[in-house]
Amino acid sequence: MKMCITAKGDTPDAQVEERFGRAPFFLFHDSEQDTYTAETNAFADAAGGVGPRSAQVLIDHGATVLVTGQLGGNARRAIEGAGIEVYQATAGSTVREAVAAYRENQLNRIL
Repeated sequence: MKMCITAKGDTPDAQVEERFGRAPFFLFHDSEQDTYTAETNAFADAAGGVGPRSAQVLIDHGATVLVTGQLGGNARRAIEGAGIEVYQATAGSTVREAVAAYRENQLNRIL
């Protein structure tokens, strides 16, 4: 399974970013190989429409789960249409902690 976590930095020890479309980085975690891959969010500073374009990045990477803080309406529709499950990140947690919390069923599903 491939999970995406919105992040403030490009390592698993970075804090989770609570804003999906404006997240500086997307960290993709491959649960089968227990590896992380970081991708800079090219749309983080765009004027508008960042949610659907950011959602397309997740779709292109084959993510089936997203851990973030909040989604805008357009991003929500795009992610829901792609069948990606969305879980609420714990404020102040790191990417690594978010993955562990997901594995232990400690995150609330929001979509």
